[in-house]
Parts: sequence; structure tokens; C-alpha cells
Amino acid sequence: MVLEGNPEVGSPRTSDLGHPGSQGSCVLSSPGEDAQPGEEPIKYGELIVLGYNGCLASGDKGRRRSRLALSRRPHANGVKPDVMHHISTPLVSKALSNRGQHSISYTLSRSHSVIVEYTHDSDTDMFQIGRSTENMIDFVVTDTSPGGGAAEGPSAQSTISRYACRILCDRRPPYTARIYAAGFDASSNIFLGERAAKWRTPDGLMDGLTTNGVLVMHPAGGFSEDSAPGVWREISVCGNVYTLRDSRSAQQRGKLVENESNVLQDGSLIDLCGATLLWRTPAGLLRAPTLKQLEAQRQEANAARPQCPVGLSTLAFPSPARGRTAPDKQQPWVYVRCGHVHGYHGWGCRRERGPQERECPLCRLVGPYVPLWLGQEAGLCLDPGPPSHAFAPCGHVCSEKTARYWAQTPLPHGTHAFHAACPFCGAWLTGEHGCVRLIFQGPLD
Repeated sequence: MVLEGNPEVGSPRTSDLGHPGSQGSCVLSSPGEDAQPGEEPIKYGELIVLGYNGCLASGDKGRRRSRLALSRRPHANGVKPDVMHHISTPLVSKALSNRGQHSISYTLSRSHSVIVEYTHDSDTDMFQIGRSTENMIDFVVTDTSPGGGAAEGPSAQSTISRYACRILCDRRPPYTARIYAAGFDASSNIFLGERAAKWRTPDGLMDGLTTNGVLVMHPAGGFSEDSAPGVWREISVCGNVYTLRDSRSAQQRGKLVENESNVLQDGSLIDLCGATLLWRTPAGLLRAPTLKQLEAQRQEANAARPQCPVGLSTLAFPSPARGRTAPDKQQPWVYVRCGHVHGYHGWGCRRERGPQERECPLCRLVGPYVPLWLGQEAGLCLDPGPPSHAFAPCGHVCSEKTARYWAQTPLPHGTHAFHAACPFCGAWLTGEHGCVRLIFQGPLD
């Protein structure tokens, strides 16, 4: 509960707040209070960045990685709203310089600001996500470009906030995780400037939205074989749920959705305007295929000795250890319009329709002709089904239900556009269905 305070901003009432990242990284190496020596700490869930297929192009290092587990910290570092102050501008700088006190500042005009102080919450752990590499950010996320990889170069203007969002996890069962827009900066402050969307709620409290917003989509039916995409919503700084704005950075907020919450579910998608993250719960990950299972499926597919129907050469999916480099001689290729799998060949080009347009020698359909790559990020898969379908036009292979789910899931792009994309590389999907069933030819002997 937030209470009205006096005009002066009080001194910190807790000495153990620190910065959100000061309690140690949220990896699996720090045991929680209740963990015995040698035991793994309690895991709240995992965040997976779409578009990297298991590892960043430059390698997963420290807080900059494609996947991160959130586990219970040795000591709680969560915060909760405490006291609200109406203050004049000269006192704002005093409040922002108080690093020991977490606060959210709402600038209403040049002469009027509202500061909500936050106090220590011993029942929650806080994890912060953003583009900043400062210590208070637990998970450093950069913009993902379609086709996989991070946007690079001086002209690549990031649209991800330096302090994009924060997740608070209950330290006690059922370890509920809740998401909030914006994260606390080096001064333990969240600052919503004069142009930011902000408002007073009916109960007299304050709330607001970040510039490009934090969008969340909860799948219908959970993240399983029966899943269907949900509806995209926007999460406010205080964790309330709103319909989407007319455009990503519009100052007019959407409508409050009272029957929905900011609680993350297995399969919830979090979009930070430049990168999309998938939340997986420990229970959900137990249902997902393991890397060992994916490798077994690769070996089983290769053991069937599929052949090129024209060149009659034996095809084989490459080992994931080789990475996505240039295709080798045994690499399977596919015509993404019909699904016929071949070995690589140089005929059938239709130059008038583009360098990748080929005519399938079996059915004469013309379309992209691309190498096939197995999806290696197991957490993106809905089920452990066989690798039977490929996304179009990138050629990433996964189970039928995984392919069909992602092909019908629109992901935010830009200020108000949505596109279905391959979860393994981020390439926008094309064609009527966004994916195709693979048609292999077995050995003739």
C-alpha cells in the first residue's frame, strides 16, 4: 500500500537494499538460503531469447547470453511500494541521488513531480533485464535482427531500453513470477519524464508506461501440444495490464484489462521492442525435449539414410557442434513450397524470379531452395515430436506442432506491425502456412 507522505523525501529506512544486481548474478551457481551445501538452488524459471538457436553468435558470456536461468538468491533483494510524495523540482535531484532508496519518479510538469518510494521486500527476488551492461542489470539483451544475430554497426539504433523491465519472483511456493515495465537504474530510480505516458489511478496512486513499452502474450492452453497464441497486452510500470496503444510509443494508454494479470506463465512471451523473450517454468521445461533427445532424433533421421531423389546421394543432418556454417556435401536441402528434400544441385534456377528461386524437379513448383538446419534450442519446442517440418524460408527443422504454433504466433515488429517468425533464427515466415512438411526419399537398396 502506498501512503501519502510529507513533501520532504525521507532518508532510507533500510540499509540492505543495495542495487537489484548486487546480490549476485541470477545463474545457477549461488545456493539459496534453504539449499544444503552441494544442492542446486530453487529455479524460478528460464528466459530464452528468440532468434539465436541455443547460443549467441559471439558465444554466451556472463550476463549476455541467449538463455538465462532465474534462481532464488542467497538473500532477498525485492522491493515494494511504500510512500508517495508530491514534491517540487529542486527536491527531485535530492531524491534521485539517494542510491540507497529505490523510487519511481513521475514528472507531471516542470514544477510538479510525484515520487513513490520503495522499501525492501523480504518475500521476493528481483531480476532486471535491459540493454545496459551496468551491474544492476541481470540479463543484458541486445536487438535481434531477422535471420538471427544481433544488430551491429554504428547505424544500428537500439530500440530496447537500457532498463527495460524487471521480474519479481516469490521466494516461497509456488514461486510466482510477475513482470513490470522498466528497471531501476544506477541511482535505484525509475524516471518517467514529462512526455512519458503516466496517470493517476482511481485509488489515487500513480502508474505509467515506458517509451516503447513492454508487451506480454500468454498462450492459451499453456505451452504444450494444445497451445494456441494468446492476445498481446502491455504491462505498466506497476504491473497492470492494458490493451495495446495505437502505436508502440503513443502517449495515450490502452484500456485496463482487469481480468488479466502480470503473472508469467509457461510459454509467456515478453517483447522489449527489439528482442522477444520466452518464459519457461521448471515444470514446463520437464516436458520439453532435452538436448540429448534432439541429438538422438538427429542420429535416427540420419540412420534412415535419406537420399537425394535426383542425385541419389545419401543425406545427413550435420552435428550441432559444427554450427551453422557453409552446408557440407551431405546437407539436406528443401524446396520450401512443396517440401521435397534433395541434396544440393545447381540446376532449376529461375533468375527472373530471384537467385534463390528454383523449380523442384519432382513437382515443378517454383520457390526458395534452402539448406535444412535442426532447431537446437529445446526450450522453444512444444513437444518432443520428430523433426518433420521446416520453417519457410529459413529451413529450420522441428516437430509439426512446434512449427505450426510459431507459424501462427504474430511477434511484434516496429511501432505497430506484427509478423510470424522462426523462433530459432528470427526470420520472418513466408508462404501460406509459414512452414512445410518435409518429404524425404528413403534409400533404394
